[in-house]
Amino acid sequence: MNKILKYVLIGVLVLGALWAAAFFIKSNSKEAITYETQHPFISNIEKKTVATGTVIPEDEIEIKPQISGIIQKIFLEEGQKVKSGDLIATIKVVPNEQSLNQARGRVRNAELALNNTKIEYDRNKSLFDKGVISSQDFNNLQLQYDQAVQELENSKADYQIIRVGSAGGSTSANTNIRATVDGTILEIPVEEGDQVIQSNNFNDGTTIATIADLGKMVFEGKVDEGEVAKLEVGTPLKISLGAVEGKELDAKLRFIAPKGIEETGAVQFKIEGDVDVQDDIFIRAGYSANASLVLEKKDDILVIPEALLQFDSKTDKPYVEVSTGEQQFERRDIEIGISDGVNVEIVSGLSESDNVKIWNKTEPIKRGEEEGTEEAEE
Repeated sequence: MNKILKYVLIGVLVLGALWAAAFFIKSNSKEAITYETQHPFISNIEKKTVATGTVIPEDEIEIKPQISGIIQKIFLEEGQKVKSGDLIATIKVVPNEQSLNQARGRVRNAELALNNTKIEYDRNKSLFDKGVISSQDFNNLQLQYDQAVQELENSKADYQIIRVGSAGGSTSANTNIRATVDGTILEIPVEEGDQVIQSNNFNDGTTIATIADLGKMVFEGKVDEGEVAKLEVGTPLKISLGAVEGKELDAKLRFIAPKGIEETGAVQFKIEGDVDVQDDIFIRAGYSANASLVLEKKDDILVIPEALLQFDSKTDKPYVEVSTGEQQFERRDIEIGISDGVNVEIVSGLSESDNVKIWNKTEPIKRGEEEGTEEAEE
């Protein structure tokens, strides 16, 4: 009885071991992968780069006062279109007390000088009429009198300019701030009551307004030093604006900086391009933009998808596997050219008739295995 029970237990263990082995082999067995192939084909490749930057007006004109004072009235607002000569603001003059006193003293001195000259002129005129003095002496007195009259007029005009900002009868007062060009007012950085300083040789002066023509825009961006050598002035650009979706603007590269600037460890070169502004798109100054530039282009060349490439682990040279029979492949070293990130140029090593192995194909997951994996994760 004990022997029978012993044999039964041994039989159960053997059957259990066989069942476990069969289950393990079945669960871990994989079907042989059938690799597909693809022919090289003729296509065009453009190698592009993208430069980030902004779209700004070609020229921004800063309007500055010709006299110091306080903003009395602002007549226009930011965003308004103006013509050259349009009145933007007026300034109330706050004269310097010392300069005003000096100008007033100059007027008084000119009046005294004129009075004295007039007395001499009147006295000698009567003598000249009687023939007592010569014509030359009288002409000299006439000249002195005329000069004294002119000096008084000049001193009074200077006094008026210092006191109120303009001389009487002037066609354009210094206190009137006017547009000097046609365009759109981008910014008025001052408010009524602000004190402003005139522009002179020692000071840029206070900016009253900034005006630009928004019909003449320029893309300003930067490119990496590894790509700048491939650019040429006149290269066409495609400008995408961050604020305007689904629209691209044409542009033409007009400037490449001769000197780079290091930023975060990389040398960047400034570029500029003339933007062809479309009438149906309103572009505001300072829009962020991306410019797509074609660095290199080849037409009608033999290419394959980059996904078919493999690289030698030692030499890092590219190669592919070419079909020699039913699911049989051999390695073939190739030479590649430019790439656009999807397709790559084949310089040598392949022809259109070759069948190139799609090597990175993965085995499809079975339904049962997928469910088992999900249950294990749960």
